[in-house]
Amino acid sequence: MAYFDFTNKLRAGEMIQIFNYGNCKRDFTYIDDIVEGIIRVMAKAPEKKSGEDSLPIPPYAVYNIGNNRPENLLDFVQILGEELMRAGVLPTDYDFDSHKELIPMQPGDVPVTYANIDTLVHDFGYKPSTSLRDGLRRFAEWYAGFYKA
Repeated sequence: MAYFDFTNKLRAGEMIQIFNYGNCKRDFTYIDDIVEGIIRVMAKAPEKKSGEDSLPIPPYAVYNIGNNRPENLLDFVQILGEELMRAGVLPTDYDFDSHKELIPMQPGDVPVTYANIDTLVHDFGYKPSTSLRDGLRRFAEWYAGFYKA
């Protein structure tokens, strides 16, 4: 959700905070990839099983749905800015550097996060594939149309 929050703040001329001075990697996943993963999981319920005591085991499975490709936070911010300018959400001469605040890591945060999608790939043959740039481009185009930027 950082892209949406950052976009709203940048449009309002506010500062965006970038934790760990930008030395973080996150797994950004485009919404259509998430929806596709959910649809695939919903279409195939887990198999019913019985335990050693012959009582039914509630059928469930847990899946991570993510790009499984951690991206550098500063790259994310750079690409977001480029795509927001390309889509007309921000002016082409927007000064990003004056709106970025590089701050220390938040307590409890980690430098790298990403989804382990091995089970999703194994059970459904599905792996989200939208690149960071393509996802941010689609977001910027949607935002421009929805908010009439």
